[in-house]
Amino acid sequence: MLEVKDLHVHYGVIEALKGVSLQVEQGKIVSLIGANGAGKTTMLHAISGIVKKSGGSIAFLGNDITKAKAKNIVEQGLIQVPEGRRIFTGLTVYENLMMGAFLRKDKEGIQKDLQRCYELFPILSERTNQDAATLSGGEQQMLAMARALMAQPKLLLLDEPSMGLAPILVKEIFSIIEEINKNGTTILLIEQNAKMALSIADKAYVLETGNIVLEGSGKELLNSANVQKAYLGG
Repeated sequence: MLEVKDLHVHYGVIEALKGVSLQVEQGKIVSLIGANGAGKTTMLHAISGIVKKSGGSIAFLGNDITKAKAKNIVEQGLIQVPEGRRIFTGLTVYENLMMGAFLRKDKEGIQKDLQRCYELFPILSERTNQDAATLSGGEQQMLAMARALMAQPKLLLLDEPSMGLAPILVKEIFSIIEEINKNGTTILLIEQNAKMALSIADKAYVLETGNIVLEGSGKELLNSANVQKAYLGG
């Protein structure tokens, strides 16, 4: 579904990604873990067309999107939930969800997906007319994910969905991620909570200073002595 080959990204003289390659198969959850500054968010921004690539290629559903604009990438069904949620304050929960559907014209489909989001995130239904700024951190994360689902993603990119959340909310968010995947959405997950990210991943990669240093199934990396020592406190 997604194939990244030998991807390079520079910020001035600094090389943030140094020839990264990864694949995401349709219907799977793929996790990319690594420390702060490893290049995880840069990876997602490169895939989404937000940052310029200095080498390599990205293909999505067989189409070369290496030089595609972000809007065109979204139109193809590749949707990102950014780090820090980036919800629209000053707009209600409902208005935020409608922003996720701004490229769509199918009114019936939009309403159907809205109800699906309210079923998946019941708290959003209760808060539908509230200013999104009044939501808790966990509720804002749910809103950011629901807003992305309103765009009908074929591939959902999640950037640090557990950041700043209490442990009980982290479990809830990851449970919802699994549910979204079971409903047919492929997921590429960027996450510092390595244990949670690997526990739900079909496949996983470890990124260190712009390089992929390990890859395997989520279970294999969860049991890897190197990963346990570096990321799991083992």
